[in-house]
Amino acid sequence: MVKHNNVLPNIHCHKKYCQSSRGPLKVRVNLDQASKKKTRRLTRAAKAAAIAPRPLQLLRPAVRCPTQRYSSKVRLGKGFTLEELKGAGLTARYASTVGIAVDHRRTNKSAESLTLNVARLMEYKGKLIVFPKKRLSKVKNGDSTAAECKAATQFDGTILPLAGPSGEIVMADIPKQEMSAYTTMRVAKKETTVTGYRFSVANRVEK
Repeated sequence: MVKHNNVLPNIHCHKKYCQSSRGPLKVRVNLDQASKKKTRRLTRAAKAAAIAPRPLQLLRPAVRCPTQRYSSKVRLGKGFTLEELKGAGLTARYASTVGIAVDHRRTNKSAESLTLNVARLMEYKGKLIVFPKKRLSKVKNGDSTAAECKAATQFDGTILPLAGPSGEIVMADIPKQEMSAYTTMRVAKKETTVTGYRFSVANRVEK
């Protein structure tokens, strides 16, 4: 018997996924997941071959996750700020041509993040190989030599990935405490438990 003022159960569990006398039912099925995965892989490979020896991904900054709960986690952000590019001696227009992501909306809230990402840009600049604008033209200021351009290979994967935190705990790094907080709390708890008994014993001795 149905109790209370609820909706009467009248569910339909016999949906037909094929043509019927009422026409095809509008049921969407994901039967192309494997083919879509292959298409995405081939598209990435075609793009990498078209822009070779340029890397497929861009250089991303190291940022902290929002809110106090996740602010201790460092991840890759959308792009470098204009202040970070200026600290590394780059312009936003030039940085976008050499594989550096630029985000004009983001701002630096601390000197720590600014210093970290400027050092990240400087490391990238030290490893960067810049081809001349025209292959037969003379090498200009900022371009790499012909030997470096000839030895250049396409980099695959994340550019300058962030180092993950080490899960190993070294006991030598943990400072030794002269007094244990756990022992102190247990002794204090026991003292409060037997205080009344000690008073009663002291009164009996005096009498």
